[in-house]
Amino acid sequence: MGKDLKALADIRGLERVVGTIDPRQIKLGSRKYYRYIGSLTTPPCTQNIAWTMLRKVRTASRQQVKLIRQAVHDDSETNARPIQPINQRWVKLYRPTDRQED
Repeated sequence: MGKDLKALADIRGLERVVGTIDPRQIKLGSRKYYRYIGSLTTPPCTQNIAWTMLRKVRTASRQQVKLIRQAVHDDSETNARPIQPINQRWVKLYRPTDRQED
């Protein structure tokens, strides 16, 4: 995937096919996740965005983060606004059943 991200970093204003990813093959480390309705962290800070976070923390190397930022053309040094109050929003923990559904 690294070479695909590098190839995307050089393309602006065009689309490029980099293959198909089967989401069932992504090793998430947990099937539990949190979900809440919030807003984007960059202007225009669009509201009513469904955020999903895995319960288990995963890591990425600095090189992986750099490649992703280049691929999505994130040229800003900071791209998040300060933490916002929860304002009575619900944060829910989802725990899928152990049944395998393909």
